[in-house]
Amino acid sequence: MKLIRLVAVLALMAGPAFAQDSPHINLMADGPSKTDDEKAADAARDQAYKETLKKIPDAKAANDPWGGMRADAPKQPAPKKATAVTSTPKKTTKSAN
Repeated sequence: MKLIRLVAVLALMAGPAFAQDSPHINLMADGPSKTDDEKAADAARDQAYKETLKKIPDAKAANDPWGGMRADAPKQPAPKKATAVTSTPKKTTKSAN
């Protein structure tokens, strides 16, 4: 019984390996080549695409709230100055339970 399983596993593994060595047959016929007009239209489309990409503004720096936690932390912008508001802290009392 073990021998039958071994033969079956080896046969299943040999199938894909044999398929890789088979001759490569292209069943799809090559399409017609592009005409000069189509080539010029493709070139114009590519040029317009590249010009459009140049018009896109640069992205702002990403907001990284966990940036200070990593060892290779990027430099953080200077913190904004807080307005001078003077307030007295409230005293709290602890109640004994």
